[in-house]
Amino acid sequence: MKLLHTMLRVGNLERSIAFYTDLLGMKLLRQSDNDEYKYTLAFIGYGDETDHTVIELTYNWGTESYDMGSAFGHIAIAAKDIYGLCETLEKAGADVYRKPGLVLGGDTVIAFVRDPDGYAIELIACD
Repeated sequence: MKLLHTMLRVGNLERSIAFYTDLLGMKLLRQSDNDEYKYTLAFIGYGDETDHTVIELTYNWGTESYDMGSAFGHIAIAAKDIYGLCETLEKAGADVYRKPGLVLGGDTVIAFVRDPDGYAIELIACD
């Protein structure tokens, strides 16, 4: 078995695709519309779905926002230049709500940013 994807419901598909591809460097892998049930799926990631876990962005036509609830935590992404990435994200208007710094009680540098729909993304510094 292997983990295939995580699905996020989004209120503006183009805006979300731009955030993940333009700002976080992912690629749009595939996209499809379902006219009968009125939704669009877009799969994004850092590599092909056969070898990598990806994110499925689901846009239910006409739904612009969702209640985030309290159960979902965050998505984690490794970042080689976490300080530069956070600066780029902020310049683009993204909400970097936890600036890069050491994780409490540890020696790993992390930061947190919200995507356009409010989903939390933990950025973890890596070499």
